[in-house]
Amino acid sequence: MLKQLYLANGKSFKGKNFGADRESLGEVVFTTGMTGYLETLTDPSYYGQIVVFTFPLIGNYGVFKEDAFLNEIDNTFESKKIWVKGIILTEFSETFSHCKAFESFDNWLKKNNIPAISGIDTRELTQMLRKKGTILGSIAEKNPSKFEDPLNGRFVPEVSPQKLEILEPKNPIGKTIAFMDCGAKNAIFRNFLERGVQILRFPFNQNPFNSEEPFDGLFISNGPGDPETVTETIIIAQKAIEKGIPSFGICLGNQILALAAGGKAQKMKYGHRGVNQPCQDLKTKKCIITSQNHGFVVDEKTLPEDFEVWFRNLNDNSIEGIRHKTKPIFSVQFHPEACGGPEDAQYLFDEFIEKL
Repeated sequence: MLKQLYLANGKSFKGKNFGADRESLGEVVFTTGMTGYLETLTDPSYYGQIVVFTFPLIGNYGVFKEDAFLNEIDNTFESKKIWVKGIILTEFSETFSHCKAFESFDNWLKKNNIPAISGIDTRELTQMLRKKGTILGSIAEKNPSKFEDPLNGRFVPEVSPQKLEILEPKNPIGKTIAFMDCGAKNAIFRNFLERGVQILRFPFNQNPFNSEEPFDGLFISNGPGDPETVTETIIIAQKAIEKGIPSFGICLGNQILALAAGGKAQKMKYGHRGVNQPCQDLKTKKCIITSQNHGFVVDEKTLPEDFEVWFRNLNDNSIEGIRHKTKPIFSVQFHPEACGGPEDAQYLFDEFIEKL
């Protein structure tokens, strides 16, 4: 089947099909990372999206064996499967070389039923997305009669676990967090477990305050879709703010915390996706380079008086973190777990644990 990328604005891009031989519909977004395609494609935050890689060659180090790692959490993948709806590239590497690699990028996509197109002018496509904004698209044989998101941005129920799971660290420090999993990356679990924190991994809609399991703090994870649709987790965050319990959010968790506080989030024109976004701590004036993947941002005008802006993006001045002025409650828009990407912000896990 000869397919191409059709966009809802009437534009189309023709290239070479690889990966799974099927059609797909999703929000077309671009990411600027030069490496980390395994982590990107298995990040649940990308669910519902067709990802355009701006780096011209993807797949040169192949795909790693899952059994080369200790367990699911220690795996280099950020979850058990590929979550993206499709992939757009300039070129994919048909050969690969890495000591842990066991199959090609193309074969991996076929096994996971993910369609892809190479030979696309991703520079032109990315410039269009930057100018016009993120748009729905379809990898298909013919131009679809209509472009419509069947879930209307409510993607978290598709990626969140179905029941409570308890994750035990090897060297416990006697602290436990209620971890609201809205589509969390494995690297976040690793950062807490390596620091000796026990994790109560809750589905997004299961209230930990109604659980018999005690905990010292609340964590709200990253995840896909429109934050305003995650009403169940917003209610839980409201309870945490009311109680003044130590709370920490990442990415979608940042937006959920802002909504729980009474603020609002808004859709960005094309979002931040990549591993080189500069952010500044407004109090210390320290700049860090961060990994990011988000299409929504906190609306600063709606932030309540008891919260303050903590981090800003130095490229566009958007909010990259907020915190309560008196309570141990804070969140960041970027990904301090750094998979893939720089490790500048990993100290934030330590700051949260100190408040438990």
